[in-house]
Amino acid sequence: MAKRIKSGLKRRRQDEVRRARNRAARTRVRNAVRQLRSAIDGGDREMVRQLLPQTVSILDVGVRKGVLHRNTASRVKSRLTTHVNRLLQHS
Repeated sequence: MAKRIKSGLKRRRQDEVRRARNRAARTRVRNAVRQLRSAIDGGDREMVRQLLPQTVSILDVGVRKGVLHRNTASRVKSRLTTHVNRLLQHS
């Protein structure tokens, strides 16, 4: 069995903190996207108008924090915006 090296123990502690932080950020992104998609499916125009800018902002935060690739976030924002525009045009 390997010895418990001080730097290895510290690395493990740091990894646990970072994992928790990344997991929280990723969960926040997923929840925001899920909430917007359900509002789109429900046809709630006012809710969609409020949620789109918030969701885009949360996606951008996810990119800054490194839990999402920028192209992935861009693709998700583009698709969501397309769905929102379709919903709002068919009044």
